[in-house]
Amino acid sequence: MVNDKLIGVDLGGTKVQSSRIKGTSVLQTERALISSQGTEDQVVQEVIANISDVFENDIEGIGVGVPGLVDSQGILYDIQNIPSWKEVPLKSILEEHFKVPVYINNDANCFALGEKYYGKGRGRKDVMGLIIGTGLAAGIIIDNKLYNGHNCGAGEFGMLPYLDHNYEVYATGQFFPRVHQTTGEAAFKAAEKGDPKALDMFRELGTHIGNCMICILYSLDPEVIILGGSVSKSYQFYKDSLYERLQTFAYSPVVGRLTIEISDDPNIAVLGAAALIHDAQLSSKS
Repeated sequence: MVNDKLIGVDLGGTKVQSSRIKGTSVLQTERALISSQGTEDQVVQEVIANISDVFENDIEGIGVGVPGLVDSQGILYDIQNIPSWKEVPLKSILEEHFKVPVYINNDANCFALGEKYYGKGRGRKDVMGLIIGTGLAAGIIIDNKLYNGHNCGAGEFGMLPYLDHNYEVYATGQFFPRVHQTTGEAAFKAAEKGDPKALDMFRELGTHIGNCMICILYSLDPEVIILGGSVSKSYQFYKDSLYERLQTFAYSPVVGRLTIEISDDPNIAVLGAAALIHDAQLSSKS
C-alpha cells in the first residue's frame, strides 16, 4: 500500500468528491456538485470531469463508492437522489475512459474497507463498519475480506423488522422526528446543555441501537464495530444505554471482547473507495 497511486471517489446524491491517494496520504481532492435531476449521461460526464481533475498517468486504479445497489459487473441500480440512474454500467464506462481498473461498491462497504485499511480496523480480521445517519447499513469484513452477499446487499440491518416498523425508524436520525417530533440537531444541542428530556431521548436511542447490535452479534460476531454517520457524533449521549442493552446478550464473553470505535477520519469515504482495489487484489490471490 505504501507506493500505491490510486483514486478514491465518493459519489453522493448531490455531489461528487475525488481524491488522489498515495499510500495512506490524500494528495489532492476535488469536489463538485452534480445535476441530480439531469440525464444519465449528463451525470456520468460530471463524474468523469471530477475524476479527471485528480487523474494522472501513473494512477493504478479507481475505486468508487455510491449510495445504492451495485452488482458484480459494476452496474449501478436505482441510485439514491439521481432518478435517471436506473441501470448504469459505470465500471465499464470509467474503464473505457481512463484505461485503468475500476471497482465500485456501495458506500457502507467502502466505509468498512476504509477503516480496515486506513483507520480503526487496521490489524483486525473481522470488522464491521456501521453507518448510522438517516439510514442504518453496514459493511462487513470477514477474515480480512469484504463480504458483499450474492446481490451486494449484505449488511442492510436497518431493514430488519423491529417493533411496529424496522430499525431505521428507531435506531437512526429518523428516531427524533418520527418518535419525538423534533430534529436530531435540536436534540443534540439540547443534550449538550444538559436538558433532561433530550438526554432521555438519547438514552432511548441507545437502547434501540443496542438491540440492533445484539442482532449483529448473534449473526456475525465481529471483532470490532466502527460507527460512522451523523448519529455517531452524539455517541457520548447514548453510549451508556447502548452498553446496558448489550449486557443482556446471552454470551457475556462476546460483549467483553467486542470493541466499539467511532470513525474520526474526514477522508474515510474516499480512502474506503480506494481500498476497494486492495480488497480486489487480496481476493484474486485467495
